[in-house]
Amino acid sequence: MPLRPLLVLAIGLFGWFCSYTFVHGQTRGVTEVKFRSSVDDSLQWTKFFAPPSNEPVPLVVALHTWSSNWKQSSQKPVEDFCVKNGWAYLHPDFRGPNRTPQATGSELVIGDIVSAVEFACKQTKVDKKRIFLFGASGGGYTSLVMAGKRPDLWAGVSSWVPISDLRAWHKECKASRRKYFRDVELSCGGAPGTSPKVDQEYAKRSPLTFLKNARGVNLSINAGILDGHKGSVPVSHSLLAFNEVAEKKDQLALEEITYFTEKAKVPTALVREIKDPSFGKKAPLFRRTSGSATVTIFQGGHEWVAPVVLAWLESENKRILKDKNK
Repeated sequence: MPLRPLLVLAIGLFGWFCSYTFVHGQTRGVTEVKFRSSVDDSLQWTKFFAPPSNEPVPLVVALHTWSSNWKQSSQKPVEDFCVKNGWAYLHPDFRGPNRTPQATGSELVIGDIVSAVEFACKQTKVDKKRIFLFGASGGGYTSLVMAGKRPDLWAGVSSWVPISDLRAWHKECKASRRKYFRDVELSCGGAPGTSPKVDQEYAKRSPLTFLKNARGVNLSINAGILDGHKGSVPVSHSLLAFNEVAEKKDQLALEEITYFTEKAKVPTALVREIKDPSFGKKAPLFRRTSGSATVTIFQGGHEWVAPVVLAWLESENKRILKDKNK
């Protein structure tokens, strides 16, 4: 065969491969679809994977971060895990970036995420006792919102570097000149103290207001010790969130939380050796469990550690299956 036709054929095949793999994304079975949100009958986007299975499968819902939407790709390790293991997967939009009243922990957000789960359950066989939620940063914030607002829905919630108090975060971002305080004002109608109505918006959108409802949820809260220094969310948000779901005897004292936050160190009296290889170089520095909730402070900043989340999903799934078979 002459060289030119061979070259044309090779280029054509390469183009087909790239189009099929990268544009359509069909090789992995993850699709981009719309679901109907029951809260206002609107259509919302989600990435979705429905595994071929005759048996009920786990479902993982991964939430986008503060300034992003459902197109975000940083949750890809979780997506890949679900595809590889034959689990259902959702990465839904919930009113886009957190800078409007429609977003930022609103009733629309809650309705969207619940509706996305209902959509997945209709499209594939989901084991409703194995529905897991994961989010980091703004997604960690929304995961705490969902844990407090719909604790009945989740077999487990993994929240990383979350915001738990919007009023406090507004003050912290303004002091550190981070733009997020403007996002919070746009969401809540103004700065804290502007009016009773505005203050009410801050309260009803902040997980600390209603997180007590999540007592009994298998809740894993994780934060990097340097966050707030080399990141946008101080570790106090995670520690205070843990206090809301912990038994009184397990709660951290406010002076301990202040030390964590200001010094970026674990108080000497709380230092313990923790072995958890899933963290790798992001070694855990502090961990406390109370009931079904655990908080871990690790060597890092404003980030999540993919191997830890994947190990947590596997562990929680095995625990639930073991309990079923008892």
